[in-house]
Amino acid sequence: MAGEDWIELKFRLFDGTDIGPNKYDPSTSVASLKESILARWPQDKELAPKTINDVKLINAGKILENNRTLAESRVPVGELPGGVITMHVVVRPPLPDKNNEKQLVNAPKQNRCACTIL
Repeated sequence: MAGEDWIELKFRLFDGTDIGPNKYDPSTSVASLKESILARWPQDKELAPKTINDVKLINAGKILENNRTLAESRVPVGELPGGVITMHVVVRPPLPDKNNEKQLVNAPKQNRCACTIL
C-alpha cells in the first residue's frame, strides 16, 4: 500500500496548540508544508504569518530549509513506526513599517530603573 510510507506530522504553535495531525508524502517540500500551515492557521490567533518566509519549522532542533523535501529533513532517531512527529512552528514577528519606526525614534525616552536594593 502506497500510504504506508507517508509521514504523519502535527505542528505545535507557539502557544502550545496544534495543527494536525495529517499525513504527508516524503517527497513533500518544506515550503509546501509551510503553505499547508498558512492555509490551516487558526483565525483566533493574534500573531499570524503572512507568507511562508514568516514561518520556521523546527524538527529535532534543526530549522528546516524550504528547498528540501520532508524525506531529506527527517531525523529518524527516536521515531516510532506509525508514530506522529511533532514539528515546532516559529513565527517571525511583523516588521514595523517606516512610519512607526519614525514615531518610535522621535518618541521621548522614558527612564526606568530596574534596580533592587537588598
